[in-house]
Amino acid sequence: MGAEREANVGEGHAAAHRDAPTGVLRRRLRALTLLLGTFLLLLLLPGANPASAHAALRATGPADGSVVPTAPRSVTLTFTESVGLLDDSFRVLDPSGHRVATGDAEHAGGHADTARISLPAGLDRGTFTVAWRVVSADSHPVSGAFTFSVGAPSATAAPVPTGPTEDPLTGFLYGTARGAAYLAAALLIGTAAFVAVCRPTRARPLRGLLRTGGWGLAGATVLLLVLRAPYETGDAPSAALDPDALGRTLTGRPGWALLARLVLLAASALLLTRAARRDRPSRTHLALGTVLAVGLALTWAAAEHASAGIQVPLAMTSAVVHLLAMAAWLGGLTALLVLLRHATPPLTTVTRFSRLAKLSVTALVVTGVYQSWRGLGTLAALTDTSYGRLLLAKLAAVTALLTAADWSRRWVAERAGAAAPAERTTELRVPERVGASPTATPAAGGPAGRPTLGDDAPDGRTERLPAGGTARPEPPHDGAAHRRALRRSVLVEVLVAAVVLALTTVLTGTLPGRAEAEAEATRQAAALPATSVVMAPFSVAGHRGTVQVTLDPARTGDNAVEAVVYGADGGLAAVPELRIAFAFPAQDIGPLNADVTDRGGYWATNAVNLPLAGTWTMKVTVRVSEVDQVTVERPVRVAR
Repeated sequence: MGAEREANVGEGHAAAHRDAPTGVLRRRLRALTLLLGTFLLLLLLPGANPASAHAALRATGPADGSVVPTAPRSVTLTFTESVGLLDDSFRVLDPSGHRVATGDAEHAGGHADTARISLPAGLDRGTFTVAWRVVSADSHPVSGAFTFSVGAPSATAAPVPTGPTEDPLTGFLYGTARGAAYLAAALLIGTAAFVAVCRPTRARPLRGLLRTGGWGLAGATVLLLVLRAPYETGDAPSAALDPDALGRTLTGRPGWALLARLVLLAASALLLTRAARRDRPSRTHLALGTVLAVGLALTWAAAEHASAGIQVPLAMTSAVVHLLAMAAWLGGLTALLVLLRHATPPLTTVTRFSRLAKLSVTALVVTGVYQSWRGLGTLAALTDTSYGRLLLAKLAAVTALLTAADWSRRWVAERAGAAAPAERTTELRVPERVGASPTATPAAGGPAGRPTLGDDAPDGRTERLPAGGTARPEPPHDGAAHRRALRRSVLVEVLVAAVVLALTTVLTGTLPGRAEAEAEATRQAAALPATSVVMAPFSVAGHRGTVQVTLDPARTGDNAVEAVVYGADGGLAAVPELRIAFAFPAQDIGPLNADVTDRGGYWATNAVNLPLAGTWTMKVTVRVSEVDQVTVERPVRVAR
């Protein structure tokens, strides 16, 4: 009795010893879940806006191509979504191409979708160029340029740049690191999911994949964090050495997401180390691993297309599910390929992965359709935009991947069906020696009667003893042939999956079709004359000069009219009277008088209604004395 009591006491201590780490893990699981929930809330709140991902320029003040009578005191840009400003977001060039000293860039009126920069007083006459570069809410930098003129357009305006020059090496390194991060995440999350769900009997060969995925993702994340600042500004990689640039990165959402990824990777390493000490991961390990995997996927969703645009919470959820499904499928394929290189895994393992892959593919299709709709907006964008064409290429690669996966699934189903009767038999190995007595031993890789792919024996043969006890040998080398066929199919899937990952990486850095269409509409609207500037030279009674008439916005409806009179020397000239009228001979409309009044240096009115689009005739009457006046006619284009 004493020995039995001591044994019971010993078992109680052992049980308590085993339960203590479980309680600690559960508390850590709750704490980590709370941390991730807070992290998700912080990332969602500033990103919920109704525009489409990637900022597009909506309007500028002064308008692109416009002519203003006096120099503006500031330049304002309005975008389709909130943008982040850089230290060098604006460059203003004068008519000779020299940079104008400006104030710091700021958000106008506290609105995150606007940017403003102040200009110095006393700007010269001529055409000025504004080059800009900002960071979209989805973390991708965008740039462009526009022009405006003071007084009159310059005969020799500075060439319009497309924005700050982007260093190609920085772009290449950043894109490579982004692709490596996707690949490493697939290896880490997919291999861990394969071990947890498919439960291979020999998981030791997969530890190398876990280490490769973990260290690869950590290295890629550090590189992305370091290169983030030069990637935003378009500078060379050496700019990453600037402490101020790194500090700016760590205060933005992309920097937060990358730092969170490193923290989650450290927690994942600790969890995998603890789980490796057990024969099979506990439920707490599985739950904690699931939370960590979701957190890792969230660090991508928080800094890519899903974090900006329409339906942000749903889009981020879809992005997380999409990435996890991709990792479970593609990472699991790689894990299966590694196992096939060493020996044929049990049929139960392959069958479980087949089910996991089917579930992953279903999730990929559902989330992929939603993300495609969100990114494209219209079917025409599939062929009319770069994003759509890349999406078609990815669809073709995924189709090839599904074809190979379907072959593997049907192969596994056929093998599982053939092995079903074996559950009622005893699986035996047959010695190679001729004439030797067969000795009944359980098949490697599982208990007696457990179905395998038939390649665990050295010669690839197994025998199954039915109830009568008579051995039935399988065809020699049948299992090895099937293993080679399965290995070739999985290898094809892995290679095509690499192409899918590459296309996915490019897609994350490509302007979505919906945003591209919106930007194109903005450009087309900007191409229309936001203002129409007409020069009307005159000569009367020895007086020579030019009247510059600005019609804003030069479209149907109410328009503002401003007129400035210049003398023969190019300076401002004063005249006692100026009259302007518009006529539309094609429809016998007019003349419609624009009641311009002298406003101290220029003549203007805020309202003249031009009801039809087309070419109007503008009549400008200049009176230079009590009896001398002249009328000049000029055509004016009015847009719809």
